[in-house]
Amino acid sequence: MKKKALVTMLAVSMMAAGLAGCGGSTTAATQAAATTTAAAAEAAATEATEAKSEAATEAEKAPAASDGELIRVGIINNDPNESGYRTANDADMKAMFTKENGYDASFAYSLKNDEQITAAQKFIQDEVDYLLLSAADTSGWDSVLKDAQDAGIGVILFDRTIDASDDLYLASIVSDMNKEGETAVNWLAGQGLDEYNIIHIQGVMGSAAQQGRTGALDAKVAAEASWNLVTQQTAEWNSEKAQQIVQSVIDSGTSFNVIYAENDDMAKGAVAALDKANISHGVGKDVIVMGFDCNKWALQELLDQNWNYDGQCNPFQASYIDEIIKKVQNGEELTEKTIIMDEKGFDATTITADDVEKYGI
Repeated sequence: MKKKALVTMLAVSMMAAGLAGCGGSTTAATQAAATTTAAAAEAAATEATEAKSEAATEAEKAPAASDGELIRVGIINNDPNESGYRTANDADMKAMFTKENGYDASFAYSLKNDEQITAAQKFIQDEVDYLLLSAADTSGWDSVLKDAQDAGIGVILFDRTIDASDDLYLASIVSDMNKEGETAVNWLAGQGLDEYNIIHIQGVMGSAAQQGRTGALDAKVAAEASWNLVTQQTAEWNSEKAQQIVQSVIDSGTSFNVIYAENDDMAKGAVAALDKANISHGVGKDVIVMGFDCNKWALQELLDQNWNYDGQCNPFQASYIDEIIKKVQNGEELTEKTIIMDEKGFDATTITADDVEKYGI
């Protein structure tokens, strides 16, 4: 199919050039016969111009395939029930990749890398036009992405990075997880505690979010004698598991003054354990509470000063992916290989009600 040829040619061009530049393609108009009169020729030219204009208008409405078919996309994501962030991310993808917008979308969900890879292989066998991927783990993707490339299927990463050669995918629309971690840890260091005794609740091990948010804290703990990890365990993004981890520390009698949870749901579970034990938390209280993702309810906790910090992770990537697909369908080269989502961190002492409404997901 022509659209798969476009993907293949674009991949080859990007490998050869190393740097992407803007390009385009135009639709050839049928030439009027040489024997027509000047008036007929002028009429034919006018008709061709109008047809071309109409075609361009239709192309702007939806990135329909050149043969008029819907563009087939296979979307591999993490479980929408994983967190409020993932629910918003999945809803954003489903709202964009509809038949009304020119797409025939199929979805597969898993928090396990091997199950995601199996889903990717199935989508390749089904001959989708594009494979959209939010990987559960950063490793293990080279072979299946090579299979997709050989089949002329364009791969676009979203939300999370992977450890694979960047010539195996068209583009990556992601959060800078390392920066998210660094921003959070820098904020915590700025609180000026004499000693940091931290309960660190991690997300799914091996995911880009876990690695970025863990890495910054590990580096600080290694560098500062006054920074201590009371415990460091994964709750796999789950609120109940996080509550159990914190309850275990409370039962042990070990003192702590910081909850560093790698998403809002786990911070919520941690706070449930604190409340059960009548341990105060939030601004000016016994325990600092930190989360990530900026769910609206979590930002409200900051506004109410029950939590102290929340790091933003922007889930709205579908419009960026749609724009990339449109460019590929039009035969254009991509000007950006990696698009980093704009994100920030929020402090309970400075957050406003407007921030909650604007940035809460």
